[in-house]
Amino acid sequence: MSVKIYTKTGDLGKTSLIGGTKVPKNHLRIETYGTMDELNSYIGLVNDLIEDVPSKIILKEIQDRLFTVGSSLACDPDKEPLMKIPDLKEADVLLLENEIDRMNEVLPPMKHFILPGGHVAVSTTHVARCICRRAERLCVNMQQHELFVEPLVIKYVNRLSDYLFVLSRYIAHLLQVQEVAWKPRI
Repeated sequence: MSVKIYTKTGDLGKTSLIGGTKVPKNHLRIETYGTMDELNSYIGLVNDLIEDVPSKIILKEIQDRLFTVGSSLACDPDKEPLMKIPDLKEADVLLLENEIDRMNEVLPPMKHFILPGGHVAVSTTHVARCICRRAERLCVNMQQHELFVEPLVIKYVNRLSDYLFVLSRYIAHLLQVQEVAWKPRI
């Protein structure tokens, strides 16, 4: 017996946070964790487009962490202490930093801004980076509107966007795709 995916409870434009609190579907908290979900989907696409096994393993870890972040953001912060929501850890940020350093060891130093492109895997990684930056801005917006966001979430998402930028360069390197420097008009 299958469970129906539709509940019809959101037909009037409301949804429930983890914990049961009803909010409009355009609530900043919903927009934020929806953007994390979009980011997670794009990271899955990047993973499908690349062949580098170590990067694929890290991307799966990141997808798991983004579910953790999404759970944190989808939770009513007043009810969260009573629930068993997985936690993000400082080690998750450190993993991203270590991966950035590992990839940078084989990359030439950056001397220019780089135009996204050259291969669909590179371009898609840049799209994921841009979505990550939007997710970060939304987290900061929540904070500024005094909606609770775990500070480690903002730190993680910030580092993740750095990771995705370096990953785009690393993928280009592995695919032997030349980076195109941005040369502004004079």
